[in-house]
Amino acid sequence: MPQSSPQQQSQQPLDLQRYLEILRRRRLLLLILLFVGWLVVWGASWILPPTYKSGTLILVEQPTMPKDYVLPNVAENLQERLQSITQQILSRSRLLHIVEEMNLYSAERSRLAPDDIVDHMRKNIDIELVRGPDNRISAFNVYYTAGDPRIAQQVTSKLTNLFINENLEVRQQESQGNTKFLEDQLESARQTLEAQEQQIREFKAQHVGELPGQLNSNVQILSGLQTQLQAQSEALNATKQQRVYLETLLAQYRALRGEPSKDSNSPKGGIAELDEQLDKLRTELRDLSSTYGDKHPEIRKVKDQIAKAEAQRDQLLADLKAKDSKSQADGQNPAAAVPAATPKDPSSLAQLQSQLQANQTEIKNREQTIAALTAQIGGYQSRLSQEPIREQQLADLTRGYDQSKASYDDLLKKKNDSAMATSMELLQQGERFRIIDPPSLPLKPSFPNRLKFCGIGLLVGLGLGAGLVCAAEMMDDRVYSDLELRKLAPVSVLSEIPIISDPADEQRRQRENWIGWAATALVVVSILAGSAVSYLKG
Repeated sequence: MPQSSPQQQSQQPLDLQRYLEILRRRRLLLLILLFVGWLVVWGASWILPPTYKSGTLILVEQPTMPKDYVLPNVAENLQERLQSITQQILSRSRLLHIVEEMNLYSAERSRLAPDDIVDHMRKNIDIELVRGPDNRISAFNVYYTAGDPRIAQQVTSKLTNLFINENLEVRQQESQGNTKFLEDQLESARQTLEAQEQQIREFKAQHVGELPGQLNSNVQILSGLQTQLQAQSEALNATKQQRVYLETLLAQYRALRGEPSKDSNSPKGGIAELDEQLDKLRTELRDLSSTYGDKHPEIRKVKDQIAKAEAQRDQLLADLKAKDSKSQADGQNPAAAVPAATPKDPSSLAQLQSQLQANQTEIKNREQTIAALTAQIGGYQSRLSQEPIREQQLADLTRGYDQSKASYDDLLKKKNDSAMATSMELLQQGERFRIIDPPSLPLKPSFPNRLKFCGIGLLVGLGLGAGLVCAAEMMDDRVYSDLELRKLAPVSVLSEIPIISDPADEQRRQRENWIGWAATALVVVSILAGSAVSYLKG
């Protein structure tokens, strides 16, 4: 195997020399192709129709009113709102209106459909967002590209006005819509609240005296009624005792006058009535004992009445016995014990009968009063027993009312805040777009960029020339160096024959060198001149 490392080290300068030799030998072809490629691309930049790009910068201004005073009631996501506004502005109907209004694409409208015109115009519109350090949108650029710089400026101005007006309209409509929604919700909450208030009023009207707030007054009234009932019962007992006394006197008067006793107008009749009253009281006591305990006020009251009636009966019997004993001891008639009562004094008898009749009327009235007080006491006791049930029912109604009231108050606050925010939007004090730089009037076309086309032409020419030079070298079978000769004939070189040139060959070689340098200078100057023209006029 041959030693390759020394050969590779010695071949590096020979390869570079070979490439330089190829470049020298093919320089005219390379220059011609380089110039042709550059000229074609650069010339195309002057043939293609120029387009001009006009742009403007729109600043997103925050609301002038601090958020601590007025909270906006519109969506704060500017990017989403800007996308929505862009979609509305770039809609088919809106763009066709602009095309017809400003007479755009007059040549294309005769051969293209409206949808194709709209697509073409959309491609000529560019929206570029500008973000701040906190990645929030602080501004955005609007660009429009057209063949006429003034048309580009006018369309950009039109688009800018559409963005500003559309943003104001969108914010106002959204703000008014939110306020209207809150007003509808508030009205619904108000109706619900009024219905619940009406239910509470009806409940209170149906259960007057049974409500929790009336517990203390009911207890006080019941206590007062029980006191009145006790007083009336005692007064009734005293009245009945007076009746017994009057009946006894009446019986004595009649006995003195020789009149027979009638019905219950005798002492025995009075004792019979007391016995009947005692039977009724004992029956009532048994009924109450089956329901209440011994310490209940009603049971105590009945026991007191029984005791008083028994004492009255015993006192009446004792009085009768004492009178009989005294009459027998004096040898007189029992009827003579009544002072100033003689058989010949009818006025005393009439007066006694009148007092007895008034006493009976008083007893009847007191019994009616006691019955009324007893009914009232039963009613208030029923109210007190119903109070826990009414308290729970009222709590259920009040709980729903409180929730509705809290919801109504919250909606009212939100509605007022939203109405204030809507007023701010209508006065254009909310977030709005403001033009920082008016639409520019482009002086140079944005396409084609002729200076850039010069660079592209150089690359195309170099690529084309390098490719054709490589192809020419590969197709050329002539030998130009001893290295190539050694590759073709792997034998040792014994000697070298120097080049023998005559004056004609030397002149031809010099002429070729001058032509090569002249062509190189011409190509370089042409490219530099074209680049300068592209920079100045492009």
